[in-house]
Amino acid sequence: MVPSNIVFIAGHARLPQGMAAKNVYDTLTITAEIERKYGVILEASCTLATEHGSDFIGRLLRGISLADGVEEATSLLQAQYRGKAINALTAAVKDLQLQFQSLKEDDSHNVRIFK
Repeated sequence: MVPSNIVFIAGHARLPQGMAAKNVYDTLTITAEIERKYGVILEASCTLATEHGSDFIGRLLRGISLADGVEEATSLLQAQYRGKAINALTAAVKDLQLQFQSLKEDDSHNVRIFK
């Protein structure tokens, strides 16, 4: 059973032409298990064509807090990933953070309703 303080969020972005993953997916998706209160990424994966690539991105993002924004994640991606999907990965991380912010807004709205 998954604890209630863990949420699963997905961020999406378009893939560029000429990528192997483009033959399977139209978009790149980063999925992440996130600690709800502080936004820390506990586990992440993505729809790059290889398991190795997905695992690498997961390890790179693990431990980053989306509550602090996306600067750390995008800096790490820019510094440590060299491939055609860099812009899609960056956009998907930004979308992941937007999804987290939306969740936090929903949480605060629900708290006000039930008080």
